[in-house]
Order: sequence, then structure tokens, then C-alpha cells
Amino acid sequence: MTAGAAAPQTVRGGDGGDGGATLEWRPCEGTEQRGSECATLKVPLDYDRPAGQTIDLAVIRRKATSPSERIGSLFFNPGGPGGAGTDALPAWYERFFPAELRKRFDIVSWDPRGVGRSTAVRCFRDAEEATAFWARQPAGFPVGERERQVWFAGRAELAKACEQRAAKLLPYVSTPYSARDLDRLRQAVGDRRLRYWGLSYGTFLGAVYANLFPDRVGGLILDGNVDPRNYADGAMDSEPRQTTSLRMGSDLGSADTLEQFLTLCGRASTAGCAFSAGSPEATRAKFADLMQRLRRSPVGEWTYARTVADLRQALYFTDPGWPHGAETLQRLWQGRAPEAAPPPPPGKYPGAEQEAAVVCSESPNPRVLSRYAELDAFAAARAGDLGRRWVWDYEWCAQWPATAAQRYTGPWNTPTAHPILVVNPVYDTATSYQAAEAMTRALAGARLLTLDGYGHTALLNPSTCVNDYAVRYLTTGALPPVGAVCRQDAPPFGPAKPTGGVATGGGGLVDAQGAR
Repeated sequence: MTAGAAAPQTVRGGDGGDGGATLEWRPCEGTEQRGSECATLKVPLDYDRPAGQTIDLAVIRRKATSPSERIGSLFFNPGGPGGAGTDALPAWYERFFPAELRKRFDIVSWDPRGVGRSTAVRCFRDAEEATAFWARQPAGFPVGERERQVWFAGRAELAKACEQRAAKLLPYVSTPYSARDLDRLRQAVGDRRLRYWGLSYGTFLGAVYANLFPDRVGGLILDGNVDPRNYADGAMDSEPRQTTSLRMGSDLGSADTLEQFLTLCGRASTAGCAFSAGSPEATRAKFADLMQRLRRSPVGEWTYARTVADLRQALYFTDPGWPHGAETLQRLWQGRAPEAAPPPPPGKYPGAEQEAAVVCSESPNPRVLSRYAELDAFAAARAGDLGRRWVWDYEWCAQWPATAAQRYTGPWNTPTAHPILVVNPVYDTATSYQAAEAMTRALAGARLLTLDGYGHTALLNPSTCVNDYAVRYLTTGALPPVGAVCRQDAPPFGPAKPTGGVATGGGGLVDAQGAR
């Protein structure tokens, strides 16, 4: 634990304080944020000491396009943890948010405490030093004992740097603090109740908010779900058998999605999927052969681990991720190194450690280093190549220097003012469908809407059907029917399906308005 940190305590409730602050909106300065307004909200570093030190939250919004029809604000969290809303909202606003929501709501996001443009965890002097550090680490994940020792040493160096540069902030970036910040933001925009769309880790944040402030829930969409119990349960000074990601089944979700990727690719021509070998069976065999070849010898700087990590990321988005992933695999199959991704903008701080600052402070992970090699073999046996990538995501927690001053471990079933809508693709690369079922069971009166599709979250892998239900829910409070199932607008590697299809609990395929 960081020196001077309060003893960890489990949060059981709270009111978030009076707040009372307002936001002074101004045009955002960044060219990538053109059309957005930005503001800063000061909140307590420690809500147990509301008159003490404050930190800044960077906030961004796009105003409702039809002011006369405006309902209020819709808060958006892009996940992570460590996802910066001030980057994600401008990038995704027009592409992914339904036009009706853009018309009726100010869509508001923020960089959670510890992240991005807010008061942030920064373990390096500047962007140059941080970029140089990450360039020295094994790409993707370590393979073999030599790379594991390099990996362990790098994470130890990171932990020491974080303790030196961010010790006072590290105990106060856990999810209960962010949930209280979110309630301050709700107050600052003048909304009586919260409307919210949270992705990935943002579903855990939404679940914590709902149980800390149940009477302030106006409509929460939890999309691409974390299993709250598997994320949060257990003492931080215990030695859990598995990492956070393995407990949540992220490796299994990736394995199932990869199987679908190879199957659909194999059914397509090479014009549809560059890596197709003419059939699902032949394409799966081709992939296995490529992985073995890369383990023996990389193609340029493209090692086995880098390729697996790149593919996992590509599977998050059916468009353009899946075609990109197929093209990358095909180039490697031909012995040609894929084009390198463009470097980050000069001077932009990478902030990769900001994810660790949240997860490692509140979600138990093994601290015995030798356990990770064992889990590597375990995950590979049950989930294949992508399983290995998930094991090493949270190894940095083994040597992390801080524990959260406050954690939230339940209860999860506090009745809320309005029921919560849980949404998940069946084949989600990062947050398995089983985790969404667990989230739905854990919350009081939640309703699960299934996307019969692929990729990480429904918002980022569009379905007009899901969007229609989301609009209806956020504008009227109406939930989808029990057992409702939607299809994606454009399945990967194939022609687009008709939009708006909903398979109801009775099995009939109807459009979003109920017409046959």
C-alpha cells in the first residue's frame, strides 16, 4: 500500500455530497474536438474529506441538435478503465450515437479521475519518457522465460515510477470515487436523475453508481458487461487463483469470437475476407499453421505475441477491425510485414498505466510472479492463443504499489428508481455474454437485450434494432420485451442484413416497429 494511504474500506452506500458546482462551457481547443464544448469540474480528492484537496475532471459535451425537443443530458463512459471521454466522444459521436439521441440529449462525457486531461496518474516525466519505456517492453505479451523476466522487470520499474510520481493520487482513483464524481456531474448539468450509456468497464461503474445512488437512476444502459462479482470480490491482500480477466471469462469470449471470425472468413471469398482458405476448416488450419510459423520465426517486427495482441484488438470492431485483421494475417502468411500503425501525436501522453491504477487498486490479482506462467498455460489450454494475451493484461497488478482507500464489493441488487437495461453481443471479444447474464442476475430488475452479433459492445458494432430500443428506453423508460434479440446491421465479411430486425421471445422476426 502507498505510504500515507487510508486503510482500505468497503463502500456500502453514500449520497455523493451536495456538490452545487456548475460547469462553465467553452469551445474545446483541440482540432479533433471541433464542434464540442469543454469544461472543468472540481471534486474532492477524498469524499470523506470534502473540504480538503480537490482534483479536476475534464468534461466534454455535444449539445442536443434540437433544443426545443431536448430532454436533458446523456452521460457516456467509453470503458477501460482508463478510457478518456474527451477523446472518445468526439471520435464516436456522429458515427455511433443514434441521431434521435443526438437530437434529444446533450451527450456528455468526461475523463475519469486519474485519466487523460483530468487530474491524471502519470508515472513518467513526459510523453517522450513514457513512450520510450513502453517501446522497451515485449510487444503484446512475453513468450518464454527470457521475455517473462524482461516483462517482470519492466512492471517493477513502472510500479516504482508510479509510487514516486503519483503516490498521493493512487489510492483515490477506484470506481466508488468515480461513481461519486459522476453524481457530481449529474448535479452540475442540472439533471434530477442520471441517464447513462456505459461501455465495458463503464458497465461496472454504472452498476456501482446504481447501488450507491439508486433513487437517482433515470436510465442506465450497460453495454459489453463486466461480471461485477468476479471483478470486485475477494480481499486485496489475498492470493486469488486467477486474474481479473480470467475470472470474468474474457479469454473465453475472445476464443468464441475468434472461432466465429475464422468460420465466417472461411465461408467468404478472398474478396470478402483476405485470409480465407476456401472453407471454415481450411481457414482454421491456416490460422493454426501461421501461429506456429510465427512462434518459430517473426516476420520483421511482427512476432507471435504482437500478432495475437493486434488480432484481439481488431476483433473489437467488425468494421473496420475484422477486415483489417484478415488483411494483417494474410500479409504475414505471405511473409510480408504489415504496415505499422501511425505513431501517436507528438507530445500526447500515452497513459497506459492509468488502467492499472484503477484495476490494480480494487480488483484482486495474483502477486506471486510464478503464477503467471502457470496461468499462461492454463488460458492457452482453455482459450487458445488469445487466452495468453488476457493473462498478461493484469500482471502489472502483481507489483502495484497502492490499494484503493475505498472499494465497492456489493450489494448489487439495490432496487433503483428505474430499471437498468443490459446489452451485450453474443460474441463479444472482451466481455463475454455470460458476464452480461451475470450482470443481469446481480442487478435488481434489470432487463437483458441480446445482440446476435460480434465485436466489443453493441454501440460500437451497430444494430439499428439495438439503437431503436435504446432510444425508446432513454426517452420513455420502456424496456425491450423479455428475451428480445437484435441483429447487427452489417455482419462481417458479408452483405448487410435488413436493419431493425428483432427476434422476440416468441421467436418471430419482426422489425423495430412490430411490422412483419
